Amino acid sequence: MLKPFLIVPALFFLGAPALLQQDQATTAPASTAAASTTPQAATEFKVPADLIGKINPVKPTPEALAKAKQFYGWDCAMCHGDNGDGKGDVAAEQKLTIHNFRDPDSLAKMSDGELYYIIQQGKGKMPGDGDRLKGDGIWNMVILLRKMSNTQAPAPAPAQTPAPTTATAPAQAPAQ
Repeated sequence: MLKPFLIVPALFFLGAPALLQQDQATTAPASTAAASTTPQAATEFKVPADLIGKINPVKPTPEALAKAKQFYGWDCAMCHGDNGDGKGDVAAEQKLTIHNFRDPDSLAKMSDGELYYIIQQGKGKMPGDGDRLKGDGIWNMVILLRKMSNTQAPAPAPAQTPAPTTATAPAQAPAQ
């Protein structure tokens, strides 16, 4: 008869510290999350100069394209849509505006290197995949995106070459 009266206070005293820790845990990440997102928000998204205009060094193969499609289905389709139209379930739920990769204009002005960097590092609310998808895997995703949009990378800007100069030859003495 006395046991229920002892069990309830014991549970209260054991549960109270857990509740206090939970309250502290919910307030602490909010402040650290705000602190960690502030520098990101303040910094401008910038593709490194060595990737701007870079052409994909990987040649497409059926096997590599199949792996890229598989990864896309697991990791990208939820936002970008099964066919790349930008109308995935998560995008619809969160009311996100995402590029339609089926539209050639969406990727036409982006170099392969820029696409590589965005896939690797992420951009905006999109997390990067560089920790799970390495090197050729990322380049194969670029190939898949190009195939979806039916585009090729824009031609690199022509290198600036100095204008040819016309030098006058020194006057030679007439032959005798």
